Amino acid sequence: MTGVDGGSWNWRGPGVREAFLDAATSMVELLGEPAVVEAWEKPSALREYTVGGLAGHTAWQILFIPEALDAPPADGEIVSLRDYFMTRVTWIGEDTGSAVHVRIRRGGEAAAVLGPEALAARAGAALDRLRTRLPEVPAAPPRPLGMPSWNGWALGLDDFLLTRLLELVVHADDLAFSVGIPTPELPGHVTEPVVELLGHLAVRRHGTVNVLRGLSRAERAPASIAGI
Repeated sequence: MTGVDGGSWNWRGPGVREAFLDAATSMVELLGEPAVVEAWEKPSALREYTVGGLAGHTAWQILFIPEALDAPPADGEIVSLRDYFMTRVTWIGEDTGSAVHVRIRRGGEAAAVLGPEALAARAGAALDRLRTRLPEVPAAPPRPLGMPSWNGWALGLDDFLLTRLLELVVHADDLAFSVGIPTPELPGHVTEPVVELLGHLAVRRHGTVNVLRGLSRAERAPASIAGI
């Protein structure tokens, strides 16, 4: 990755697919935790999400991909990861009452209707399919993959997986915190690309100086350098 003002944000470490699978494995285990099951209908740590809705939103990051890979490749332009976050993403910084966040929450709640056991089972089955399917997809040329709401553009598969890796790692903490259990410990090859990506997003939102101060100078750090 290079700076926020130029170059590519594409993370080309050798194991983005492995990192995604490992994060997804941890998430499937978290979905089956008794504390998550017991708190399914209760409010989560995220505003306006139930625990079940948060779990449903997070599980969808896994459930969607096998179906998308089995479908014809997405049509249109393959955009860079930098372009995706700089010009295409609409949810960063939006109020929780915005249309995009309402749509995202409704999707999570719809998945939660399955119930915790069924959702965890479906996510586990999707993960099993991905363990076989992902190694079969060549790295080049990039296989286009996009969400249903993206019209006329897509990300390359590995860039798409990095965006889903971000979701899995961040929401693992959200979900565990919501039910009062320790956040799953993930290995460096899973967390490092997420931290790097969040660093770029923090610079985008707050500027380089504020991020430097937030990381190195508590006495003059801004209130927040959150990337998302």
